[in-house]
Amino acid sequence: MSSSHPPIPKDRMFYRFSLYGFLKNLRFFGPFILLIFTDNGLSYFQIGLLYSIRDLATNIMEIPAGVYADAFGRRRSMVMSFIGYIAAFIIFYAFGDFYIYALAMIFFAAGEALRSGTHKALILEYLKINDMKDLKVAYYGQTRAASQIGSAVNSLIAAGLVFYSGGYEYMFIASTIPYALDLLNLATYPEELDGELKQVGERAVWEQVKVTLEAFVGIFKDRQAMRAILNSSSFSAVFKTTKDYLQPILALLALSLPIFTSLADTEREAVIIGVVYFGVYLLTSYASRRAGDFSDRFAGISQAVNVTFLMGAGFLLLTGLTTWLNVALVSVILFLGFYLLYNLRKPINVGVISDQISHEVMASGLSVESQFTTLLVAILSPLMGVLADTLGVGAALAILGGGMVLFFGLVRIK
Repeated sequence: MSSSHPPIPKDRMFYRFSLYGFLKNLRFFGPFILLIFTDNGLSYFQIGLLYSIRDLATNIMEIPAGVYADAFGRRRSMVMSFIGYIAAFIIFYAFGDFYIYALAMIFFAAGEALRSGTHKALILEYLKINDMKDLKVAYYGQTRAASQIGSAVNSLIAAGLVFYSGGYEYMFIASTIPYALDLLNLATYPEELDGELKQVGERAVWEQVKVTLEAFVGIFKDRQAMRAILNSSSFSAVFKTTKDYLQPILALLALSLPIFTSLADTEREAVIIGVVYFGVYLLTSYASRRAGDFSDRFAGISQAVNVTFLMGAGFLLLTGLTTWLNVALVSVILFLGFYLLYNLRKPINVGVISDQISHEVMASGLSVESQFTTLLVAILSPLMGVLADTLGVGAALAILGGGMVLFFGLVRIK
């Protein structure tokens, strides 16, 4: 069968764009982040607060970061982003205090805010200059594939680092190496990719804030649109709040399995966690590609979103109960089901929101969805931490899963 679009030109910039995504996803601490924090004496509540600080700071900085990119250039914005990331990694490595970690999270948030959407703009500018705008979906999809490979490879490298070092202490400082290489890659992008720089007046940031608030108010007036946004944002927020709790469950599984018994506990955890996360990223990549086929199995896209919301709640509730009962293998399988469902839902949710919101305000609608997700994560992360500290991880997951079932009546799409 012939391709529906011309072949993607694999020129020098294609590989540099791909290299960016691959290196960006080499965050070696990622598969072990919860274990690293608890190993340094933090409670689950403190970890939840750190996640809240990160997400709220990212939201607050996104508007001025966008203005900065327009005024001073996208390349400079990306370079400043990676400087923020590297500063955060160094602080995490050098210190072990909660309050210093909060500062590191603010640097990390600055990196996220400066990076968000900016690299996509660089790619689109390149396609416009080279008269390839009609290839944007396929081109971006192929360069993004490198980042998915990076996530899978990251899991194996991270496991190797823990295995050979015998601990987690080098994970943050090791992550500065691929990020420094990516910084050099970004700093030497062609100057023409900055596009036309805009003159920024002193009121530009406040004008953008006003536009954003007006979009919020407009969306609130449409009840069905709000249901669609809340359905998506609440599911995403619960997933982002709970996803790292797979790590302590995997640690329990590693110690319960009658394999690698000659290894130290940390080394056994590294092997199991690295292999499982490698499989997770391969499966979630496949799930994202099959989202369209999955949604076609339902009577309509709204039914697909409603059913998968309840399925996700069920997965999380059962994960919590089996964790509480110390059936670690079943807990991991159920948690992986929750991961896959989240990636199946993401494209479907965009479709539902587009059905409920006029295309003229689509960008605003998706922005409101993102903002709601962040606010809910900021609330749920400390709550999850308190529950995990007082009742245990299993009970905390079960309570959030049960809460999703109760919340369904408010977000069910008609």
